[in-house]
Amino acid sequence: MKKSTKAVLLSALVFPGLGHLYLKRWAAGAVLLGVAAYAIYTIVTVTMSIAMEVVHKIEGSGVTPDIDTISRLVTQQLSGSEQATNTAAIAFAACWLMGII
Repeated sequence: MKKSTKAVLLSALVFPGLGHLYLKRWAAGAVLLGVAAYAIYTIVTVTMSIAMEVVHKIEGSGVTPDIDTISRLVTQQLSGSEQATNTAAIAFAACWLMGII
């Protein structure tokens, strides 16, 4: 298997930027890896904070959690953080595509 094919597979299937690092293109690999890692960190952080806020609201209200209550609370929490998660998802997708190309 050619070295470039291995690099594409690393960037496509493992993590963006790893293929560049494999090809010893340190700067491009570090930038892609850093941006993609930060995007994943942002998505996970926002998701976990929303989940914890929903849990605290359910625990504090004393009501039995059902799917409608949880869905309503998640929707309320998501309305304030859509921009951050959308931007992070677009940044990750862009890094993934640039890593493959």
